Amino acid sequence: MFARQSQLFIPTLREAPADAEAASHKLLVRGGYIRQVATGVWTFLPLGWRVHQKVVQIVREEMDAIGGQEMLMPVLTPYELWQQSGREAIPEIFRLEDRNGREYVLPMTHEETVTFHAREIASYRQLPQLLYHFSIKERDEPRSRGGLLRLREFIMKDAYSFDRDEAGLDVAFRKNEQAYHRMYQRVGLEYSAVQAESGMMGGKESIDFLAPSGSGENTLVTCENGDLAADLEVAHGVPRAAERPDAHETPKEVATPGVTTIEALAEMLGIDEAATSKAMPVVRSDGRLVLGLVRGDDRLSEPKMLAALESDYRPATDEEIKAAFGASGGSLGPVGVDVEVLADEALRDGQYVAGANRDGWHLLGVEAGRDYEPRFVDIREAREGDTCPNCGGALRFQTAIEVGHIFKFGSRYSTPLDATFVDEDGVERPLVGGSYGVGPARVMAAAVEQSHDDNGIIWPASIAPYDVHVLALHGGAEDVLADAEKLASILSDSGLDVLLDDRDERPGEKFADADLIGAPLRIIVGKKTLEDGSVDVRKRDGAAEARVVLGDVLKWAQDA
Repeated sequence: MFARQSQLFIPTLREAPADAEAASHKLLVRGGYIRQVATGVWTFLPLGWRVHQKVVQIVREEMDAIGGQEMLMPVLTPYELWQQSGREAIPEIFRLEDRNGREYVLPMTHEETVTFHAREIASYRQLPQLLYHFSIKERDEPRSRGGLLRLREFIMKDAYSFDRDEAGLDVAFRKNEQAYHRMYQRVGLEYSAVQAESGMMGGKESIDFLAPSGSGENTLVTCENGDLAADLEVAHGVPRAAERPDAHETPKEVATPGVTTIEALAEMLGIDEAATSKAMPVVRSDGRLVLGLVRGDDRLSEPKMLAALESDYRPATDEEIKAAFGASGGSLGPVGVDVEVLADEALRDGQYVAGANRDGWHLLGVEAGRDYEPRFVDIREAREGDTCPNCGGALRFQTAIEVGHIFKFGSRYSTPLDATFVDEDGVERPLVGGSYGVGPARVMAAAVEQSHDDNGIIWPASIAPYDVHVLALHGGAEDVLADAEKLASILSDSGLDVLLDDRDERPGEKFADADLIGAPLRIIVGKKTLEDGSVDVRKRDGAAEARVVLGDVLKWAQDA
């Protein structure tokens, strides 16, 4: 049965919200797909929910095809589960108490809950398992913006595999990875599967699925020769060569009164910023102070630092810095300090200007291995001008939306939550797991970002709210409306989702709304149809436009 637009709640707007920057934010609001209730909290209106559920169905079919079992876990989760896993201090978690003082969290992901259920797996004979659900997630996001791109409440498909060992986990991981490729191909997205970090979720091997877009929270880094694809969080780039001053046999002190920034230091000494080192003292979660060191023209990558430390961390306070180095920030360096030094790989060779750990003084000619003994790690953020470590080609940086993330968490949750099984030798072992997430709302936003024009959305056919939009330009003429209704019924009976604009509105209003709604196919029935028995047909993307006799419209729609 076709849908009558006159009876539907589709509140289109001619103007975008004043705070909207992303194309997906503007067009999903203008098209009557979503509405904001509060910062980071959105309602899917009927049109938006149709698209969301079409994405969900594609994801569901691909998960079922690899043996996934759908379930539903609660949003309200006992706080003690997160205490057991050690994730209770994550600041993005919503916490609450019931009237009896019992503590709960509203989780952003369900590793703890699914591992709680996995404790019922007793024997290796019950493995492997792949469990998934579509559930509301809550995240105390401090910077909600971009419509559906950064939400405080959202629906996510999260799946969890449980295996007996790393070999079994690898099989499950590859199955899910391939399923994700099929999902995004069916949706019609341009995307890349790239190296990534697991972040607060913990774990080892991690893959992000990034969709290039005009707006997004991620940066996709690729090599011009196709030798590298990675999220900026983990991308390794080779920086330009530094222009270094004359070398010194030993570090030489130089007075730098009032100089506390790299820019001021380079200007005073007349040197390249890349010939300096930047010191960033941080404190691990166990209270140990560590000195991070990158080249002066580089930025410290927080995700890489997190991975290198294998611990959460925070910037050291002024008091902690003074106690450890005897100087203030801006004059710090690695020479003669009694703390662990993590130096970026770019500092491995050559000499650099570094802080002398004395206010108003720096050292010339500081050389790793000779003047201090660091642990070398990749902790710099790749940037424009870097080259590929594999082939030397130029790196490219694109804004992107993360539409999926999969990673191996091993026994990260099973060990603290005591989720074990007994193997064939009677030995009790921890379950080994992986996590696989997809955000249907983010997929929607990415589809709009990649496929729209100035007038509205151009939906991929697989997730469009309706396959065909029939516009009845009847102007009150019952016979024109009757022809449009008959055509809509024929198309609907053939299995197509049909929206009939039967409203008594001006043609310009109907065309504008049709552009905003963005159905792939449009058929226009007007008074001329009564004369020649034909209708105007067009594809929303502009690829085809013609006048077709009524008897051939179904074939055109099925072949389009």
